[in-house]
Amino acid sequence: MHKCACVYENIICLYSERNNLSGFREDSWFKSLFVRKVDPRKDAHSHLLAKKEDNNLYKIQFHNVKPECLDAYNELCEGVLPSIHADPEYPCELVGTWNTWYGEQDQAVHLWRYRGGYPALTEVMNKLRQNKEFMDYRRERGKMLLSRRNQLLLEFSFWNEPVPRSGPNIYELRSYQLRPGTMIEWGNYWARAIEIRQQNQEAVGGFFSQIGSLYTVHHLWAYKDLQSREDTRNAAWQRDGWDEVVYYTVPLIQHMESRIMIPMKSSPTK
Repeated sequence: MHKCACVYENIICLYSERNNLSGFREDSWFKSLFVRKVDPRKDAHSHLLAKKEDNNLYKIQFHNVKPECLDAYNELCEGVLPSIHADPEYPCELVGTWNTWYGEQDQAVHLWRYRGGYPALTEVMNKLRQNKEFMDYRRERGKMLLSRRNQLLLEFSFWNEPVPRSGPNIYELRSYQLRPGTMIEWGNYWARAIEIRQQNQEAVGGFFSQIGSLYTVHHLWAYKDLQSREDTRNAAWQRDGWDEVVYYTVPLIQHMESRIMIPMKSSPTK
C-alpha cells in the first residue's frame, strides 16, 4: 500500500511538472508575439546609430535645486553659462537650458554640445578648472543643490541636429530606459517614425546614452503650448505607420518619463 502511494505521488508530480513546463512554453511563445528579437550584432550600436559626418558629443545635466534657491540659481546660471557658450576658446555650445514645469519640480536641465567628441570635452574641462569665474560659480551652485547627475550622449543619425529656435515654446523631454540589447531595434523603428513626427517641425533632437545610465534614450520636442502638444500628438495617430511604431517599441521600454520644460532667459532655444 505504501509503495502504491509513492508511485501515485510520483505520477502526480510528473504530471504537474509537465503541465508547468507546457504552461511556461505557452507563456514564452505568447510573449514572443509582442517582443521582437534582436539579431546579434558585430559592431557597437554607437557606430551603427550615431552620425558619421559629425563628431559631436552631448552632455545632459539634471540639477535638483533647493526650492528656496531656484530664482538665485537661475540668475547665477544666466550670469556664467552664456559666456562659456559664446567664448570661441571653448569647443562647446549650450544647446538649451530649462526649468522643469511639469515632472520633477525645482529642477534645471542643461544640454551641452561638444564639437570634436571626447577630446573637446576634455579640453573644456581642463580650461574650466583654470577659469576663476566658473570655479566661483561651481562653489555657489553647490550651496543651492540637493543633488545632480549627468549623462554623456550621442545623437541619432536620423534626427535633426538641435538648433536655436525662436519662441516662446515649451519643451518636452521624453526619456526612455530600454531593455539592454534593444537599442538597434529602437533605432530601426524610429528612423521611420521621425518622418511622421516632423510634420509640424516639433522634433528638436534625439539622443542615446554612452556614459551614465545606459540604454537610455532622450527625445526632445518643442511645442507652442500644451494644447499644441496635445493636438500634434493626436494627429500622429492619423498617419500611416505610427500605430506600428508604438506597437513594436513599447515592449522595448523598461521605464519612461516625461518632463515639460520652460527655457531660461539665456537659453539659445526659446
